[in-house]
Order: sequence, then structure tokens, then C-alpha cells
Amino acid sequence: MSLADIFRDNAEDCAFLAQRSEDEETRCTFLQMEAAWRTLANQQERLDNKRWIVKKARE
Repeated sequence: MSLADIFRDNAEDCAFLAQRSEDEETRCTFLQMEAAWRTLANQQERLDNKRWIVKKARE
């Protein structure tokens, strides 16, 4: 399981908790957290698909 997958699972957990929240403030907080986890998942996926060029440190 990739980091992006873990972040998406976290987003799903937040969505689940938002649906079951009894007060509006808590629901909105969970929805904001869900959006943040989805953003992180997308960013991580882009990083995972990127080729990295590492320069050697000067000695």
C-alpha cells in the first residue's frame, strides 16, 4: 500500500466521521480534514510518479 493510498484511507475515515457527527462544527472539521488528506494523497501520488535526480554532496 502506497502513502497516497494510506492518505486516501484517512480521507475516507474523515468522511465517515463527518456523516455521523451530531454537530455542525465537528462535521465541518472532519470535512476539512478529508479535503486536506485528499490533497496530500494527490501530491504524494505526483511525487511517487516523478523521477528524482540526486546530486552528490561536495566533499
